[in-house]
This record gives sequence, C-alpha cells and structure tokens, in this order.
Amino acid sequence: MSSQASVLFDAPGPRAQARHIGYSVLVGVAIAAAAVWLFLAFEEKGQFTAEKWKPFLEAGVWETYLLPGLQGTLLAAAISIVGALVFGMLFGVLRMSDHRWVRWVAGAIVELARAIPVLILMIFLFAVFGEYKLFRSDDLALAAVVIALVIYNASVIAEIVRAGIKSLPKGQTEAAAALGMRKGQLMRLVLLPQAVTAMLPALVSQMVVVLKDTALGYQITYVELVRSGQQEGAILGNPIPALMVVALIMITINMALTFLATRLEKRLRSGRKKGGAVVAADSILTDAAPGIDITKK
Repeated sequence: MSSQASVLFDAPGPRAQARHIGYSVLVGVAIAAAAVWLFLAFEEKGQFTAEKWKPFLEAGVWETYLLPGLQGTLLAAAISIVGALVFGMLFGVLRMSDHRWVRWVAGAIVELARAIPVLILMIFLFAVFGEYKLFRSDDLALAAVVIALVIYNASVIAEIVRAGIKSLPKGQTEAAAALGMRKGQLMRLVLLPQAVTAMLPALVSQMVVVLKDTALGYQITYVELVRSGQQEGAILGNPIPALMVVALIMITINMALTFLATRLEKRLRSGRKKGGAVVAADSILTDAAPGIDITKK
C-alpha cells in the first residue's frame, strides 16, 4: 500500500495495516463459522439428502416449474430495464431544462414516483387494469409488474443521469456554447456520451435491482422464478433446496449482467483513451460549425 496521503484520508501506517488485516481475518472467520453452522443446521434437518435434490436432475421439473419462471423473470426484467432507461434518460434531461416549468413538472413526477413503494404500485396497477380491462387477462400481471418497475426505476435513473451530467466540468458546456451549439446538440454530442461511462456502474446496480424486484410480482400472481421455485418446493416437499437453486440462478444472472457491464465500461474507457474523444470532438465541431475547416492551423 502506498505511503502517500490520499485526498480523502491519510494512508494507513504499519500498525493500521496490521489492524486492518486482523479485522479482515476476524470477519472472515465469523463468516466461515456462520456458513458452517448454517450447513450443519440444514444437514441436521435432512435438507441435503439425495431425495430432496434428485428432482432437479429431472427434465420435467425444469420444464414445468423453473424454466417458465425464469422466462417470466427475464421477460419482465428486460422490458422494465429498457423502459426505465428510456424514461430515466428523458426525465433526467428534462430536469435540467432551461425552462423552469419543465424542470418543476419533471421534478414533481420523479419525486412522486420515487416515493411510492414498488409493491404497492404493482398491486394498485393490477387492480386498476383488472377493473377497467385495459389488458388481456393473461397479460394483467405482466403489465402491472413491468409498468410499476419502469415508473420507479426510471425515477431513480433520472437522478443518476442528472448527477452524472452535473459531475462533468462546466468548461465543456461553456466551450460548446461558445461554438454556438444548441442545448440538444450539447446533450447529445458532448455531455451524454461522457456521462454514460461515469454512470454505468450505478446504472448496472439499478438493473440488478430491477431483476430482483421482479420477484415482487409473486403477490399479484405473476409467474416468475421465485414463485415457480416455491410451487415446486411445496409440491415435491423440498422448499429449501428449491429456493437454494432459485438463489443460485439469480446470482448467476446478476454476475453475468455485472460482467457484461464491466466489459462494456472498460471498452468505452479504452476507446476514449485511444483517441475516441478527439474524433468525437472533430465531429462536434463539424456539426456545430460546418463552415469552419478544422484542418487549417
């Protein structure tokens, strides 16, 4: 570890490093002990017997319960993520509008959407859709889950977008204004491309939240992975192993999503280091001032 002082805190010395190592060892031992205790408790109750895990080796169990539930989870999550990103980007930009009434309306909508619990919103939408028959009976639960997740997560993403754009240096906005760029050009060509890279970790975290929150659809009869796992466990008498399998599937999906996002972030950053920013700047100058020959010195 470097001995130089950090901006936020002083670099730890030898004694502090030794304490940190000791704390890490203690926490690791405590976690290992808890895992062993949990394993022994499950083993004592017979949760690791072959009879309880054998059904997961049969194709019929997966085709009847787990795969339809996984399909429902991925479908709801995919639609919700796309919708939340689109509306989140839109409202994040609207909250920075030059028109005061636009900022106020967008801010009120975002704050209201953030204040409503997702589960209550799902139940409310499910009741409204069923009462007024806005969707087919087979699509009621999916529509309620997706729209509720889009409303809530779009409001969170809007704040992420606004914070990401605000974190950029003001000099770029001033330079774009000096070139005569309009606000739409400024957002589309200068601010958003840079802000997306900075926002990507927070956006991925919110996508993981969307994926996990699809399990709340269980309360309105939506067929998703957790509900399917509970049904399988109740029918075959192995609820704990069923939920363990469901948890393993969810962890795998979340890790894959995080891995893909990490690769994308590295690719974006490496592209910028290799001169992508220069090419983008040239195109921005050409779009903003087409009559100027930027090759002339």
